[in-house]
Amino acid sequence: MKHFIDINNFKKKEIDEIITLAKKIKKNPKKYSLSCKNKTLGLIFEKQSLRTRLSFNVGMQKLGGSVLELYSKDIGFDNKREKAEDVLNVLSQFIDCIMIRNNDHKKLVQLSKQKVLPIINGLTDFSHPCQILGDFLTLQENFKNFNNIQIMWIGDYNNVLRSLIHLQNIYNFKLNIVVPRQIFKNNKKEFLKLKNKNLSYFSDPILASKNSHCIMTDVWVSMGDKNTNTKIKYFKNFTVNKKLMDNALKNVIFMHCLPAKRGQEVTSDILDGKNSVVLQQAKNRMYIQQAILIYVLKK
Repeated sequence: MKHFIDINNFKKKEIDEIITLAKKIKKNPKKYSLSCKNKTLGLIFEKQSLRTRLSFNVGMQKLGGSVLELYSKDIGFDNKREKAEDVLNVLSQFIDCIMIRNNDHKKLVQLSKQKVLPIINGLTDFSHPCQILGDFLTLQENFKNFNNIQIMWIGDYNNVLRSLIHLQNIYNFKLNIVVPRQIFKNNKKEFLKLKNKNLSYFSDPILASKNSHCIMTDVWVSMGDKNTNTKIKYFKNFTVNKKLMDNALKNVIFMHCLPAKRGQEVTSDILDGKNSVVLQQAKNRMYIQQAILIYVLKK
């Protein structure tokens, strides 16, 4: 049984297979319009969602399958009515695959060990693998020689960054991470375990942006993070603006997983500007989700 929980669970060959399939679906969607015929995808959202919800809903339907949104409290998935493991056993009798978006990564991993239903990680407090694979597809569309690109991440040490680091460890592209010192020190031990010659930490955004092909960011404080007032004060000079973009390569692109807090992590002129590929990123989420669905459902 196949799951899609974390990028670092996969080998390069397997990630290449998913990316290649996503490209084929995008180029010729009609060819795959019956790939998931008579299959049902369940969606559990314990956190708000726009792009993940749309991409899985529309993506599965375009593959000929059906979608069932399940509300955690209503079906007892919150462990109050019955154990989540028991709920999953029942769900496996009716649906073929489930996507879960929640705050508890350990719960997702534990459920996947039951091996009763393919599980896709739609976002947890630990990682966001679907987002980063969609971003990787976008990078490949913008840079033919994507193995030689340099990406700069600026912002929090969060779930999106963690999945990006997992991808970097597989493909070994250059990744400059710019995180406030006060936040980075809490994650330094994890970072050092994943460190390699092309993975570097910076505290100065200008220094890290030099020679970058892509500048990537996210909200300063993730959804559900209770340390808003404490963390936000650390992000002075961490806004992606014209000065920062001009310091990178001429063909630099700007990426953001969205939603964005305009005027905080990015200025509106950059978010809406010619170098921004945020809508391309959002659209590519669907093709990646479709490829992931075919991958985990394929016997």
